[in-house]
Amino acid sequence: MSETLHYITDEHGARSAVVLPIAQYEKLLEDLDDLAAIAERREETVVPHDQFIADLKRDGLL
Repeated sequence: MSETLHYITDEHGARSAVVLPIAQYEKLLEDLDDLAAIAERREETVVPHDQFIADLKRDGLL
């Protein structure tokens, strides 16, 4: 986030909005999507990596 942000202020100088480069906005949207996916999967059971690899090998997928 090294690009310059521009703030919109009210008549008292209080920040009310921000204008940011589209690339930065799109990155924030991607991050938000990632966080939503993590939240949706929070209750899923966890499989240890070694077991996952063994299962893939057993099923002929690896």
